[in-house]
Amino acid sequence: MIESQPVKSSVLSFDNTEIAFSHMSNGELKKAFWLFKVININFLVKIGPPLTNFALNIGLPIEGIIRKTIFNHFCGGESIKDCEATINQLSNYQVGTILDYSVEGEHNEKAFDETCQEIIATIGRATKDKKVPFSVFKVTGIARFDLLDKIQRGETLTSNENDEWLRVRSRVDMICHAAYQAGIPVMIDAEESWIQDTIDNLTIEMMQKYNRIDPIVYNTYQIYRHDRLAFLKKNFAEAESSNYYLGAKLVRGAYMEKERKRAAEMGYESPIQPNKSATDRDYDEAVKFCVEHLNRVAFVAGTHNEASCMKLVKLMEEHGIEAQNSKVYFSQLLGMSDNLSFNLSHEKFNVVKYVPYGPVKAVLPYLFRRAQENTAIAGQMGRELGLILKEKQRRGI
Repeated sequence: MIESQPVKSSVLSFDNTEIAFSHMSNGELKKAFWLFKVININFLVKIGPPLTNFALNIGLPIEGIIRKTIFNHFCGGESIKDCEATINQLSNYQVGTILDYSVEGEHNEKAFDETCQEIIATIGRATKDKKVPFSVFKVTGIARFDLLDKIQRGETLTSNENDEWLRVRSRVDMICHAAYQAGIPVMIDAEESWIQDTIDNLTIEMMQKYNRIDPIVYNTYQIYRHDRLAFLKKNFAEAESSNYYLGAKLVRGAYMEKERKRAAEMGYESPIQPNKSATDRDYDEAVKFCVEHLNRVAFVAGTHNEASCMKLVKLMEEHGIEAQNSKVYFSQLLGMSDNLSFNLSHEKFNVVKYVPYGPVKAVLPYLFRRAQENTAIAGQMGRELGLILKEKQRRGI
């Protein structure tokens, strides 16, 4: 079999809007333009969540509006079956799907068990289908947040809490075992720093168990934390000495404002980098470290940063790594940074989109957080708008 050759980075352009939006009809492009115009207004993003929740709580019929706008753009549907059209559309452009069951805020054992089974169902859907190359889950989707916090603080658990923790561990193991049997890598998302040690310990335990032959379990490293680059290298050394593969998803992060606020209120050192340039530096260094250790590492570069994507392309070129090497993936969110996803896939790189799904009301916290995160990223929404406008002008619509 002839392996694909690395693309020349000079061929790749993230400004090519014809490729970036080739999957969108004129109507879809116009709708995306107005949606991003609204999201670009910080004031509306801040007041939107409480107003929407209030309207839903008093029974105003706004669910249909949400479904036709923000939900349709950023989510695949309410069920795995609903996501099939998105899975197939992305696949038509050589972009894979990560089915992300994005229900948040549950607090009872029945809901945790149901979520566990739903995550296993996403693994089942991915089995033997190249269109869905990964699965993903959040530990707080199958465990009580306060329990994870208490464990990280090192406090003694009650008898009931010990039983609860055993059930959490069992759910995590069931998911990772299902992924192992199916041969589908599963990524465990990162969360707040005050529960992350608990999640890390559980994830590393799963790697030790299931990553002996192939990288199945992936931990997530939020590089906006100043300690994560060192932690990644420490995990690699442990994997090497214990003879298992390190699976890594590299992201900048999702809880920056909350982290800084809590650290200030509670009087401890913030885990967050001093500035964006420090985050960018460590992110690119983490990517470089992974590229240089592919004998023991498989990784997903989860980023909407154009410079980081181009740096990874050039690193692969320099190291003679073929574009479709199974240990290197690029990843973005559905409905965002299509100029990255579709231009990379056009040049034969491995690309996956996170496709959130779940009942509209249950997915709203996820959607609000994404909107707030991305308005907080300097220039992100403006860049999205500019690219859509450029494509509208190119098409003459």
